[in-house]
Amino acid sequence: MIRFTQASVTYPGGVTALDDISLDIPDGQFVVIVGLSGAGKSTLIRTVNGLVPLAGGTVHVGEREVGGLSRRQLRSLRADAGMIFQHYNLVNRTTVLNNVLMGRLNRVPGWRSMLGWWGRDEVERAMRALEIVEIVDKAYVRAANLSGGQQQRVGIARALAQEPTVLLADEPVASLDPPTSRTVMRYLQKANRDLGITTLVNLHFLDLAREYADRIIGLRAGKLVFDGPGSAVDEGVFEQIYGRSLTADDVLEAEATL
Repeated sequence: MIRFTQASVTYPGGVTALDDISLDIPDGQFVVIVGLSGAGKSTLIRTVNGLVPLAGGTVHVGEREVGGLSRRQLRSLRADAGMIFQHYNLVNRTTVLNNVLMGRLNRVPGWRSMLGWWGRDEVERAMRALEIVEIVDKAYVRAANLSGGQQQRVGIARALAQEPTVLLADEPVASLDPPTSRTVMRYLQKANRDLGITTLVNLHFLDLAREYADRIIGLRAGKLVFDGPGSAVDEGVFEQIYGRSLTADDVLEAEATL
């Protein structure tokens, strides 16, 4: 369970990014968060692993209150919450396997990671993560030599190598073409369904959200304005979230035909 209770975030300058958010996300749910740029989508998922501190309210991940954790406890929480980034955040000069092994940094002693001394069990975990996203054949290829979609699959494998209970994906398909976007979403959905990992994903495209989400959360100016299944999202709900009518730019299918 991830529980937000009257959670608020205010950035320097007085900008309110989250405004009194209360919601529960059960174990194993696949949640997509939608809204305009600046609506608070990235802020919401980054409060789960403590990357963004709250100005008010609480966030609980299981029994842990994120804002009340010590540095050591926060490190443990982040080991349990795999993060997937829009721009991949890979080390391009090293191999795919080494990038995935970095997902184990919070699970092994620091001196071992500094020396690059990975045991057989660690390598096997990394290889299993690569198998899930079907890119194990690239294990010894430099990350710089991969396409954008392949790099994002490595990013997912790196997060899975942590053996997380939660996956947080911050605009994971924003830099990808429509077919590759669906491939990445399928792998996120596969990890969610096969491994039971609670998954929170920020997306722009409404049709992609409806296609893959168990539940859609709509944010507008930091406020929760929609919370329900994708089947309940129609033109009226879109206007409630975005403050305007649906356009071709909001639909991945439309982009695919351009």
